Amino acid sequence: MRERLAAMVEAGQVDGLHGVVAVRGGRTVLEYYGEGPDFSWGKALGVVQFRPETLHDLRSVTKSVTALLYGTVLADGLVPEPGAPLLAQFPQYPDLQAEPDRTRLTVEHALTMSLGLEWREEIPYDSPANAEIAMELAPDRYRYVLERPVIEAPGERWSYCGGATALLGGLIAEGAGRPLAEYARAALFEPLGIERYEWMAGDDGVASAASGLRLAPRDLARIGELVLAEGEWQGRPVVPAGWIRTMVQPRLKTDWGAGYGYHWYLETVAGRRVVMAAGNGGQRLAVVPDLDLAVAVVAGNYDTPDQWRTPLTVLEQVVLA
Repeated sequence: MRERLAAMVEAGQVDGLHGVVAVRGGRTVLEYYGEGPDFSWGKALGVVQFRPETLHDLRSVTKSVTALLYGTVLADGLVPEPGAPLLAQFPQYPDLQAEPDRTRLTVEHALTMSLGLEWREEIPYDSPANAEIAMELAPDRYRYVLERPVIEAPGERWSYCGGATALLGGLIAEGAGRPLAEYARAALFEPLGIERYEWMAGDDGVASAASGLRLAPRDLARIGELVLAEGEWQGRPVVPAGWIRTMVQPRLKTDWGAGYGYHWYLETVAGRRVVMAAGNGGQRLAVVPDLDLAVAVVAGNYDTPDQWRTPLTVLEQVVLA
């Protein structure tokens, strides 16, 4: 693997690659760090020499971590089951609860990104016309999401929506009785031995459940190992196994034909079933159950139309070749 990756880096075939960590059966089989310009939520960091301890934006990989956290707090009975009415969890908006089209929404519709609400996130993330950016700028992020125009019945079609994740993050924080990042430290990061992380927040001080997490690739790979082990880490249950199995069950199809569970993608890569978390710029966490393999990829190709190419090349032509 190392020789294949080195040759591809030399040939310029993995543009913008910042780091790769692949762990198979608990053993690191590939680790690579590069150099290049990087950004954190649009803030230029200059040219960075990446090292094992360097934190990296995970962007929307954060969404999949939020789904893991929902399972841990659900196990304690502190958040509603997926089938529960969604609007009922936000009693501060009685006017929205009075609209019949919205009362059909459930927590599961948020988990599967099938709310049926208008949400445009294909617009560049440096524009306030992008719905996620508009949500971050809104005085009340949860109301912003829940009051979007209803355009179709919920549960029928997957439609990418960072607002759905924001709602889940709000439910986690409310149920746990502490901010999302604080709960994540106790429920997930400390049990996995993850000591260094950042969870960026909006101007309102609320951690972005959709895109705010920064981790080193080694620690991201640990989360993949946790999924492989159905929620166990070093013999200790961290996330309920039943939730992991439920979370990675395909429920809807994405626009490009992949399966989608609870905030995780179900793909086929190089003929292998892969459970995937994906983020803007080429961030990936790939879990390959039949190989007992977890692969973390971080890259700096933010907002580019072919940002998928570098992580896919690493997976297809290096790790799974």
